[in-house]
Amino acid sequence: MFDNERKLTILKNIENAIKLIESQSAQIKSPDDFLLSQEGMFMLGGICMQLIFIGENVKTLDNKTEHEYLKLYPEIPWHDIMGLRDIIVHEYHRVDEEEIYSVIKKDIPSLSLTISRMISELNNDNS
Repeated sequence: MFDNERKLTILKNIENAIKLIESQSAQIKSPDDFLLSQEGMFMLGGICMQLIFIGENVKTLDNKTEHEYLKLYPEIPWHDIMGLRDIIVHEYHRVDEEEIYSVIKKDIPSLSLTISRMISELNNDNS
């Protein structure tokens, strides 16, 4: 059995990675901002590493909960998160700055809200 404490640890790891992505990308206003400077390219690499970390943690959570826990939160495309992790890790040449920009601006905010809700619900269960 994968207990709530273990789930919380993974969710907090994801939450921290999201916060790091948000702070790193705050000044990014377009996909081109990643390509226009060495700092932008470095930032893109760092954000990709955090996306790998998120994807890895999502995979672990899914596997350890026998693919049931994440189903409680269908508003998040969990398989897409895991798939993006696989692309970044195994096919880095396919990483597209426009796709990463879209993930940061459109997907990360909703993921952040859901992860916060998941943490809150687990904390309430532990009370």
